[in-house]
Amino acid sequence: MPTHYQGTQRERLALNAYIKLTRASETIAARLAGALARHGLTIGQLGVLEALLHLGPMCQNELGRKLLRSGGNVTTVLDNLERRALVRRRRGPEDRRFVTVELTAEGRRFIKGVFPGHAADIARLFSALTAAEQGELARLCGKLGTEARSVEL
Repeated sequence: MPTHYQGTQRERLALNAYIKLTRASETIAARLAGALARHGLTIGQLGVLEALLHLGPMCQNELGRKLLRSGGNVTTVLDNLERRALVRRRRGPEDRRFVTVELTAEGRRFIKGVFPGHAADIARLFSALTAAEQGELARLCGKLGTEARSVEL
């Protein structure tokens, strides 16, 4: 459904693109969230596990920045993953505010078992687009995200 806003042509064009981008993103996220729930995971928890699997242990603050999550959200996600013995946090010996997060052996086994199915689910959802369209979408989203960081609101 397009915007009903009667602003400028530039505003209407941007709003319509934003609406479509948001609806597509939220639809895909909802579908993936349902599939992840079968493993007892949220999208945020999967993001943490995937980042630690592919990037290795990292500072809790850095993890939050990479995942675009607030400090409080990261703490909650890590608390839940730690309760399941999938991650562990270690405080720095000299600066106890510095917290390193790492996968446990069980966490590594778990995410290695879950992630291939997640990647396959994403591939199925994106099969509505050709390979070239997926590449173009990735390029455009990257450009939009990069530029949005420098726009003053």
